[in-house]
Order: sequence, then structure tokens, then C-alpha cells
Amino acid sequence: MKKLFIIALSCLSFAATAQIDRTKLPEPAPAREIEIGDYEKFKLKNGLTVILVEDHKLPTLGFTLSFNTGPITEGDIAGYTGIFGQVMGAGTVSKPKDVFNEEVDFMGASLNVGSSSISAFSLSKYKEDILKLMTDVLYNPAFPEDEFDRAIEQSLTGIKQSLDNPDAIAANVRGIVNYGKDHPYGEIVTEESLKNITLEDLKQHYAKYFKPNIAYLVIVGDITKKEAQSLTKDYFGSWKSGEVQKEEFEAPEMVTKTNISFVDRPSSVQSVISISYPIDNKPGTPDVVKLSLLNTILGGGGLSTRLNMNLREDKGYTYGANSSIGSSRYSAIFNAGASVRNEVTDSALTQFMYELNKITSELVTEEEFELAKNSAKGSFARSLEGRGTVASFALNTELNNLPDDYYATYLQRVDAVTREDLLEVAKKYIRPDKANIVVVGKAEEVASKLEPFGEITYYDAFGNVVDDPTKVVISGDVSVESIIADYIEAIGGKAALDGVETLEYSANATLNMGGQSLEISRTVYQKSPDKFVDATTIPMMGEQKQVYNAGSAKVIAGGQTIPVQGPQVDALKYFAVMFGERFYLKEGFSAEYKGLKKIGGKDAHRVDVTIGSFTAMEYYDVETGLKVQSDLGQNGTYSYSDYTEYNGIKLPKKLSVKTAALPVPMEFVINEVKINEGIDDSIFN
Repeated sequence: MKKLFIIALSCLSFAATAQIDRTKLPEPAPAREIEIGDYEKFKLKNGLTVILVEDHKLPTLGFTLSFNTGPITEGDIAGYTGIFGQVMGAGTVSKPKDVFNEEVDFMGASLNVGSSSISAFSLSKYKEDILKLMTDVLYNPAFPEDEFDRAIEQSLTGIKQSLDNPDAIAANVRGIVNYGKDHPYGEIVTEESLKNITLEDLKQHYAKYFKPNIAYLVIVGDITKKEAQSLTKDYFGSWKSGEVQKEEFEAPEMVTKTNISFVDRPSSVQSVISISYPIDNKPGTPDVVKLSLLNTILGGGGLSTRLNMNLREDKGYTYGANSSIGSSRYSAIFNAGASVRNEVTDSALTQFMYELNKITSELVTEEEFELAKNSAKGSFARSLEGRGTVASFALNTELNNLPDDYYATYLQRVDAVTREDLLEVAKKYIRPDKANIVVVGKAEEVASKLEPFGEITYYDAFGNVVDDPTKVVISGDVSVESIIADYIEAIGGKAALDGVETLEYSANATLNMGGQSLEISRTVYQKSPDKFVDATTIPMMGEQKQVYNAGSAKVIAGGQTIPVQGPQVDALKYFAVMFGERFYLKEGFSAEYKGLKKIGGKDAHRVDVTIGSFTAMEYYDVETGLKVQSDLGQNGTYSYSDYTEYNGIKLPKKLSVKTAALPVPMEFVINEVKINEGIDDSIFN
């Protein structure tokens, strides 16, 4: 009987085993509420909220004071919040900037000021020392005039740099078309607005917003609650509260149809595409997690996203396509975009629309869904390794009125999402038929192909509506011959130019970036008809030469000689032929009149000059006849001004150069010109 019982048990065991399908992974256990970590919260009598996260693993301590100012409309002084921190943080009434920074550096600490925050970090043994400095800045900022002037100058340089950055231009126009110029999210910083800012504007911002009753002090690190309470009372307890009048936030209007906003960059070989519109996606709402997972699949999850696999891997239109779906208690943005070649701009936009429509019309695959969930869980787990994560969660909970267990139950909310949920939020939030499409590129090649996607409005880099740059206005009594003849006459006449055998000039430029100035020198040698050397010397980099000698070209840099081949030979020939305008209508050159265009607010005739495979777009001022700009595609944009006479010939004393290789435009100023003083042929070898 016992034997039969054992056999029966064996059969039951076999039956149970047979029911297990070992080809499938076991179902994961349901997510549990996780322990985020402890934090303490207390409030001072003046209204300052303190959030404390004790962490004694390292002997360091961080203090972050954040002000809940809400969005701020800067108006005709747009840009002041961007320089505020630099100026306020430049020393105190009792400590000049150098002394203040030296004390911070002595401790191996850091202290930073922004328009709505002050943060400090140090070893815990220096906690009182760093708090003394932090509160000295808070209570006694000096707002030094020289630092204000420096900040304005640096910002003006940044503006010039952004004017040649297609991504920055796209961001400018995106803000305007989605929010409007008068909305805090649509304002653009300009040279004019920067020059309107006064030191008093910064002081008024400080007086208005730096109040304890709208502030949160987050403390993270090697400190006990008792110590924290004592220190905050000592250093922040006497800080006076005050009424703060915050702006009433105006939600943007919903986009009702798809529009194209185009910014013309004639030198662009690529188009920047941005598809965007405002959305209402507040933290803590049920859709936040769903939209995050959806975006991971669409374009926010690395190389394997739908947008990237389509536009990069399959079509080869771009190095990367992406999307983002923001979350904010005020207003968030959906955005999808890429940089693509001019010739495929319309095709790329077609594929964007295909993917946006597809994700709103069918369920994502099971594989995509699981990968997105795993990615979300992994990112969340990695974030918990940071010392400040708990404090950040606590602050977000306060600012956004989230449930106390919001982050502890995050994984449960991720697990609860279904593929059907993603389809539902996709239909609700992904709106390719009601979007603002911003394109920054070469309108002449691209714009007409985009007409099927929506009505096109043209903008400049600052978001001002401009005339259609593709509409050619031809002046009936003007031709290439007359434009070139007027130019040659304006700079001295054909006889004078024909008499020039050698031309040598030197110039200097100052490159300002990152608070530093580099003095750059340039000397150009030319010998008729087509010998040319452009020698540029940059500090710490030495001299670089571009050489063209009757058809052969090379670059000499760092002790190496690199032969130049292909289209760049033609580009160097363009520079090399002395007063090449004399030959535009002869063999080896071709020129075509392309109509009128505004350059610097004035009418200019455009002439396209082609040498082999190289084409330059030249612009000649209608009134003076002088050449004011040459757009050389990948070789940059050259602007000419302040024409000055040298030995009967006028040359532009100032040359502004903008290229992708330069972080900011450079303005060379001629300091010496030599005409027909002889140049030895060896310099061109």
C-alpha cells in the first residue's frame, strides 16, 4: 500500500510539472511600495520650510535655498533673470568677489546663486563657515557695477552666438508660436532688451522675491535633525518675511491647426525640424506616467525608438530623431524634432507625421511596452542612488501638492499601465493635425516642398514675421553686368584695380567667450592673378595658413601640410583671384542675378557666383553699390563694412566672419594695407 501511495505521489508530481510551460518566463511579481528614504520637514516662524535628509555615509553637506517665484514676465528687460545670479553672487557688502571666492575655495566648497535659488556644498566640518557665506550673500549682496557690466557684455556675445545656431533659432520661434511674445514662456532675449536692463532691475527682483515665506531650504548630508534645527534657526530665523505678489499664469491657447513657421538660413545645408504644441500635463495626474512610457517608445528612449529607427536607421535622413513630453504645474510642451539634410526635409516631415499618426491609431507592441516599462523602472532605481534624490522628491511633493506616497508607489503605477492606456493618452495628447511646425533652413531649397503640410509663415531669428524670402523681386533695369560695374566703380574703378599686382593687409579680431578674450591676428597676401595666402594666428594654437597657387591648394597647420581637394579648391579660388568680380562674366566663372533682399535692413542685390562646384551668394547694397555680404554655405558668412580708401582703392576695413567652426562671430579690423609693395613668390609655396 505504501508503495502504491509513493507511485501516486510521483504521478501527481509529474502532472504538476507537465503543466509548467518552461518556454515562457515566469510572470513578474507585482510591484511593492518601496522605501524611498526618510526625510524631516519643519518650518521656521518666518515661513521658511526646511526639508532635511540625513545621510552620514560621507562627511559632506549641501544646502539649497529655492524660491517658489512662479513664471516671471521680463518684458522689455528680457534676460535680466539670466544675469541675476552672476551679479548677486559676485561678493557681498563686506567681502569683495575675490575675497569671497577665496574663502569658498579654501574650504574646497562651492556656492552658486541663481534668479530663484542659492546653493552651497562643503565638508560637514565647514557647515557653519559655508552657512556664514551663504547667508552673507542672501542678506548683504553687493551687486557690483563692474560685474553687472561684465554679465551684460557676456550675454550680448551669447546673443550673437545664438543668431548663428539653428537650434537656438528654432527654440526662439517655438516659444513665440506656442505662447506669444508677451508670455513668460515665449519671451526672447535681444540686444535691445539686454541694453534696457539696469542694476536697479536686479535689486528690485531681489527685494521682491527673496523672502522666506516662499522659500524652501533643502539640507542633505552629514547632519542630525537637532543640529539642522539649531543652525537654521541661527542663520535664517531672523530673516524677515514679506508679501510676495506672484504673477497670474495665463495658460496658452490650444493650437487649432497645423502651421509651418519657417526661418530662412541661406547658408544651411541641413534643416532643423521641430513639431510642438503646449499640453496640460501636471505632475501627479494619472496621465503623467502613461505619457512618460509613451514618449519612451515614440522618441525619448534612445536609439531604438520609433522615430529614430525610422528616420535614422531605415531612411538615413538624420543622425538622430527624438521627442519629449514635458510635465509642469503651469504648462508643458510636446516636441519632436531632428536635423535633416535639405533635400529630404519634406520626406523627413512626412515620416514624422506617419509615426505620430501611427502611435495614435494602434496599440504599441508587447515588446515595446515591456522595454519601456523596464526602462522606467531602471531609471527610477538608478535615481535612488543619488544623495539628493529623496530631498528632490520631497520638494516636488511640496511644490506640486502630491500625495505623501507619490514616489513610494511609483513602480506600482508603472505596473498598472496597460497598452490600452498608452493608446488612450496618445489619442488625447499626440496631435499632428494641430501642431506648430518650426523649420530653420534654406528656404530657397526647402520651403515650397512644405506647403502640403500647412500654411507657411516666415520669421527671422527673433521671431518677427518677415516677407517670403523665396519671392524674388527683380529690378527691371538691373543686371549682373550693371551690379558688378557699379561695384567696381565704387571701390576705385577698373583701371585702378587692373593696376594692382600685389595686395597685403593685416587685421586683428578679439574672440570673447566664457569670460575670456583671445586676440587673433590675420594677414592676407595676394599676387595677381591668383596667388593667395591667408595666415591666421590664434593664441595657444599657433599659425594656420590657407594657400592657393594657380590651381593648387593646401592648408598648413600644426607643422603639417594638408592638400586641399574637391570643392574646397574652388572655394579657395574664390578668395584667391584678386578683385575676382572683374572676371565674373568670363570663362571659369558664372554669375546670375537673383533679385533683391534685405541685408541689415537695407535693400541689396543678390548675385550668385559659381566657380566649378562652389557657389557664393553675394549681396550688393542698392544705394552705394558696395558688396556688403557673401554667404558661402558651409564656409560661413562674411559681412563687409566701413569701406576705407587705400591708395585710391576702397577696401572694407571691417570683416565679420560667422562659421560653424567659431562659437561666436569674429570681427576683423584692418590695421595695415600694402598695395604694390611686392610679395616674394616663395610665400605662396
